[in-house]
Amino acid sequence: MTRQDAFMTMTEIADALAHGQFTSVEITRLYLDRIAKANGKLHAYVSVDEDLAISMARAADERRAKGVSLSQLDGVPFAAKDLCELKGTVTTAGSQAWIDRRSELDCTALMKCLQAGMVMLGKTHMVEFAFGGWGTNPIMGTPWNPWDLQTHRVPGGSSSGSGVAVAAGLAPAAIGSDTGGSVRIPSGLNGLTGLKTTRGLISLHGAASLSFTLDTIGPMVHSAEDAALWTAIMAGPDPLDKSSLNHPPFVWDITSTLPAKPLLGVKLGVLPPEQYPMGVDPDELAAFEAVCATLKTLGAVIEPLRLPFDFHDLMVRNGQIIAAEAYALHQAYIEDENLPLGQYVRQRILGGKSITAAQYIEAIKHQRASGAQYVHLMQGFAALITPTFPFPAIPLTEVDEAQTPMAAFCRAGNYLATCGLVLPAGLSKNGLPLSVQLMGKPFDEVNILKLGVAVQAVTDWHRQRPDLDTLGI
Repeated sequence: MTRQDAFMTMTEIADALAHGQFTSVEITRLYLDRIAKANGKLHAYVSVDEDLAISMARAADERRAKGVSLSQLDGVPFAAKDLCELKGTVTTAGSQAWIDRRSELDCTALMKCLQAGMVMLGKTHMVEFAFGGWGTNPIMGTPWNPWDLQTHRVPGGSSSGSGVAVAAGLAPAAIGSDTGGSVRIPSGLNGLTGLKTTRGLISLHGAASLSFTLDTIGPMVHSAEDAALWTAIMAGPDPLDKSSLNHPPFVWDITSTLPAKPLLGVKLGVLPPEQYPMGVDPDELAAFEAVCATLKTLGAVIEPLRLPFDFHDLMVRNGQIIAAEAYALHQAYIEDENLPLGQYVRQRILGGKSITAAQYIEAIKHQRASGAQYVHLMQGFAALITPTFPFPAIPLTEVDEAQTPMAAFCRAGNYLATCGLVLPAGLSKNGLPLSVQLMGKPFDEVNILKLGVAVQAVTDWHRQRPDLDTLGI
C-alpha cells in the first residue's frame, strides 16, 4: 500500500474494503507501521495494541469473506482519545497520576464502534483531564503538530493526540471530546474536519468527565461525510446516560450526487467583525471570506447576524462552569503536591474551589437562558459562520497558559448547548492550517454536515496534507 492510502477518508476505505481492493488487515498494518515510524516524533499515541488491532481486522476480513458486515465502517481503523474507558485497560485521561489506573467500565461510544466492527488502533494523548485548548501536556508530553516538523507548534486541545494522529496519517479518524472546543480547536489547527455534537446525541457513559454540564463526544476526521457516517454509529440513546434519552434520532440520508446549487435559498448568518471576541489573523480572515464565497456560489444566502450576547463573556462563563465542575470531580487529590499533576491544569481546576454554590447556580441559570435565546435567534438560519480560532498554530515557546485565545470562538458552542462543525479552509502564508466554524442549532447536526459536504464537494481544502517525508512515512 502507498503513503497516499494512509490519507484516505473513512468513506473511501469502507468502499475499497467492500470492493476487495485491499483487506482490513492490510490497511490496519499500514497505519501500525506508520505509527511505529513516526510516533516517537509526533507523540500522538499513548498506547497501541498491535496484536489486538490485527485480530480485530482479521475478524472483519473473515466476516466480509462470508458476506457479513456489521456496519458500513466494518473493518475501518480508528483511534480513541485516552478518556474513553475500556474495562481492564489503562485510561490515563492525560494524567501521569493515572498511569496505572485501570478502567472498571466501558465507554458506550467506544463500544458502539467496536460493535460496528471498527478496528481500534490505540489511545491518543490529550491535555491532562481534558482541561486546555493549546494541547500542551508538560508531564506526559505534548503531541507535535505535523504541519511543521522543524518547530514544535501547538496541536490544539484537549484532543491533541487525536488531531495529530489523523493529520499525520496515523489513523483515518479519531474520537475526540469537546467541553470548550476540544474537538474543534485541534481539528482546525491540524487541517481536519471536526464535529462538536449536541450534548445528549452521543452517550458520555464511560468517558472520563471534565464537566458534566458541557462535555460532548465527537468525530475528528478528513471529511464531513466521514463525520456523518461515524456519528450515525456512535449516536443514540443509552440507558446508562440519561442525558442521551428522548432526543431526535440522527439520520444521515444525503445522496452521493449533489445538485449544482445544493444550498439554494439556505440562509446563513455571519458574526459581524465588531462582535469578534478578539482580533483575527489576516490569513484566517481570508480563509473565512473564501468559505463564505464558496457557500454563496452553492446558492446560500449570507446575512450579518448580530448576537445579543458577547462571545468573550460566554467564553469566561463557560470556563467558570468547567472549573467548578472539574473541582467537584477532582477535589479529593488535586491539591496533593506529591502527585505528578501539571501546574497549569491544577491551577485551572483549583479555580473552581472559590466558586460559591450561589455563583454556580446563577451560572447554570444564565447558560440555560442564553441557550434558549440562541435557539430563538437562529430561527430561519441554518448556521452561524465564524472563524474557528484567531490565529494558526504558534510555537510552544510562545504559549501563555494563563490565556485561552484558541477557545475564543469555540466555547460559545458549548455554553449555548448547540452543535458545531469546523472545516479546513486552506493554509496560511507559513503553510499552517486555517479553519472555519459552522455553528448550528441543538440536534441539527445533519443540516450543518450537509453544508460541510456541499463545501467539500467543490473545494479541496480537506485534501491538503502535511509533508512528512523526513519521517519516512
